[in-house]
Amino acid sequence: GEDSRSFHVSMQAPLGITSIRDVPSITTVVGGQLILECPEDAVPPTHIEWHWEGSPLQEDARRQILAEGRFLQIQAVEAADGGHYSCRATSARGDTSPRVRVEVHG
Repeated sequence: GEDSRSFHVSMQAPLGITSIRDVPSITTVVGGQLILECPEDAVPPTHIEWHWEGSPLQEDARRQILAEGRFLQIQAVEAADGGHYSCRATSARGDTSPRVRVEVHG
């Protein structure tokens, strides 16, 4: 088998999915869209919970949790969306809590 991963975050193409296990920080732009992925080895979890700056993330019109928690989508990114994001995945194998720092540039 073969397994390869590459990630590229571009200011010109803010649409993309970033696994938060593989990068310590990512940069996005105001007005763009950001999709964060909880790592594959956390699936199938019994529960996934997203946190922002250490507190449970509240969904709203711009921030939505998709695919039973596997993805966090942020639309129309604002400067205030920057900070540390983590997903806590609880499964039979225990808990994992990878995190990523998001930097927003205007």
